[in-house]
Amino acid sequence: MTTEECCAENRAATLTRRGLLGTAGAVLGGLAATTIDTRLAFAADRSGYDGDVLVVVSLHGGFDGLSAIAPVGDAEYYRARPTIGVPKNLILDGDGSFGLHPALAPLLPLWRNGSLAAVHAVGQPNPTRSHFAAMEAMENAAPGTDLRTGWLERMLGRTGATAPLAGVAMGSTMPSRLMGSTGAVAMSGIDTFALAGEGKRPMAAALRAMYADAPAHLAAPVLAADRALAATGRVKAAGAGNAAYPKTDLGTALRDVARLIRNGSGLVTAAVDCGDWDMHQGLGPAVAGHRMYDNLAGLAAALASFAADLGPDGMKGVTVLTVSEFGRRVRENSSRGCDHGHGNAMLLLGGGIRGGRVYADWPGLAPDDLVAGDLRATTDYRSVIGELLQRRCGFGSLDDVFPGVAPSRFGLAAAR
Repeated sequence: MTTEECCAENRAATLTRRGLLGTAGAVLGGLAATTIDTRLAFAADRSGYDGDVLVVVSLHGGFDGLSAIAPVGDAEYYRARPTIGVPKNLILDGDGSFGLHPALAPLLPLWRNGSLAAVHAVGQPNPTRSHFAAMEAMENAAPGTDLRTGWLERMLGRTGATAPLAGVAMGSTMPSRLMGSTGAVAMSGIDTFALAGEGKRPMAAALRAMYADAPAHLAAPVLAADRALAATGRVKAAGAGNAAYPKTDLGTALRDVARLIRNGSGLVTAAVDCGDWDMHQGLGPAVAGHRMYDNLAGLAAALASFAADLGPDGMKGVTVLTVSEFGRRVRENSSRGCDHGHGNAMLLLGGGIRGGRVYADWPGLAPDDLVAGDLRATTDYRSVIGELLQRRCGFGSLDDVFPGVAPSRFGLAAAR
């Protein structure tokens, strides 16, 4: 697959996800940029669930974990990346084996206070270099089974939470399988969440009246929409607070996730999409003005703002994790970028995270240690999430979410 073909596939996958969002929204009576799973709209609390709010940030396009969390202690890293490897003198909080990219400086206080960690050499059990296939597999997370739901949808169902806003996909795009084919509630933002035409006409009241005596299976979508609108209206009325977020899609989305958490919406899990990580060319050195540096700086600023917005007390009940469909190849290409690879890094943020370190079963970057030129994934990304589900979300067996997967044993988080 050429660079042009794979980048076109990445754009097509994103457009398909937007299409799914728009189509589902139209079915539900004209909700603007909204989809709602009717199974999730019949209560106003978390139905006894007392685990962490789980926020999943999808870094789609193929995140380069070897730049973000640089393996500076592996001499092969600099042989493979003579122009884009992060120099040791620019590394933040290096421990001799790994260090943070300098663009992650906004996260340094969280790293040092122990609420931010990384896990390296993670990946999928059946790797592919196709954006669409890899995203689909990552969001479904049940290879070899007949499950067609998203893992976050299964996680949400396991909690028993049924509040209208228990599960939210926030932002302009939505993982098509992570919360299922329609999702729980997907919105572009709290302040834009509304019925099309409301204001000029009393659309919500008219729909309630129209379906008041309808059979339950017909009325359910309208009732779900109405309750979600009411719950969002209460959050909207409470305001956005004074926290300063970067003026980016990710910053705006995380600001609204924080609003849901802070204002008692009953949120259990949120999915946020953060794109533009497909850097076949121009990934660049670790200097401002180059793609990887600027993207990491934006990611770091948004996550740091989110943590500051909620504050240490608010973050005690929140866990944020990043995932990406695959990593990048170890060796840089002639365009100062990296093509699609396999092994990758995840970031973990939260009050219960045992941070300030990189967790890894490191396989090494010597040619004989690689798999077809890629970092070997020694840890299944699902096992990392599984450990968090058990330690922070009160889960026992993971079979309902990740069939056949055992949790990692890194000790990533304190038990809640």
